[in-house]
Amino acid sequence: MQYNPGWNNSSVNLLHVRAAGPADTLHYVWSSIGAPAVLLVATASGSSVLRINWTQLLSPAPAGAIWIDPPSSVVYSAAIVFTKVFEYSEAKTLEELFYPPYDLSDFSWDSINRTLNHTALTAEFTGVPATDPSGSFSNGSVAFRVTAYDAGGRDRPLPSLLHTANSSKVEFVLAGVAPRGNGSRFALEVATVEETGVVQKLRSARSIDDEYTPTIFEMLSLVAESRNDSSTLSFLQWKATAYGSRSPRREDGIQCRSRGLQAANWTLPVSSIVHAYFGEGMGSTYTVSAINISFGGEDGKVYQEKRYLSWSALLGFGQPPKDTFSPLVISIMAVALGTPMAMLLVGSCVVLFAQRKRYSEYEPIN
Repeated sequence: MQYNPGWNNSSVNLLHVRAAGPADTLHYVWSSIGAPAVLLVATASGSSVLRINWTQLLSPAPAGAIWIDPPSSVVYSAAIVFTKVFEYSEAKTLEELFYPPYDLSDFSWDSINRTLNHTALTAEFTGVPATDPSGSFSNGSVAFRVTAYDAGGRDRPLPSLLHTANSSKVEFVLAGVAPRGNGSRFALEVATVEETGVVQKLRSARSIDDEYTPTIFEMLSLVAESRNDSSTLSFLQWKATAYGSRSPRREDGIQCRSRGLQAANWTLPVSSIVHAYFGEGMGSTYTVSAINISFGGEDGKVYQEKRYLSWSALLGFGQPPKDTFSPLVISIMAVALGTPMAMLLVGSCVVLFAQRKRYSEYEPIN
């Protein structure tokens, strides 16, 4: 993990996470320059490196300021951008009343240098609006907590996402922000940038097993697929829940919904690292899609009471991890299904034996 590689000023945040293999390298580039975003770049070289022209990156025209050396080693690149936070509530007519959105590209972000943990492979981007007319952020903030992994496993805190060494986690946290209405709910806008020939698809998988995330039976994945061979190139995966506590428990769950994936007709913030890497080809060479992920129950009371919301998602390369039944659940299912079957078989044998014994006591009439 490298913080602002080649730059000694902590007024901006850029975190480079590099995972090197014998013949390939995975690059994650997180930044709060402009809207919070992450670049995902996979290369076919075990020695590929990130290059940054800082003067150009921080200029009004950052296109071309970020690249991978050697450029020919890049086999896949994409980006995920967290653009806006919406706040809304339902009026008496059951229509949704939206307040002015919080544009994350206009936020002021703290230096992540003080939160960077090279042992735990974690960092935290914390920000507040540059201007706050309503005073909602006087005691609150928005944060994106980043975690990298060097091995496969499962997170301990809920929602206990299953991860691999090829993936990372981002946790969106809304803490202490005063709602602007009664029963306010929030939504996070997530945009993706993909090369031409790659299509985004939203998948939903349901399971009867909620062992690791109690009461939650749905997993959602936003996957990037190649049009040519339908192979999955990257993913963003999350459970259909958020939590209203720093130490989440089952009863702290907040309903999480995904509102349809669509092509984005707007442009991303000019000062973002996305423009620095992909250049000016948005909408032509590269396609932009967006999805809104909303949080809150039927009346939005959970956040009103605790003023804390956290939502976790896994992102990475290749196929998203798939949960399987654990030996404990398999044993329980075997007992639950096997016991009635065994009782039925034993009961049938007893009845047949009793019937044969009873009729054997009678002599034939003829």
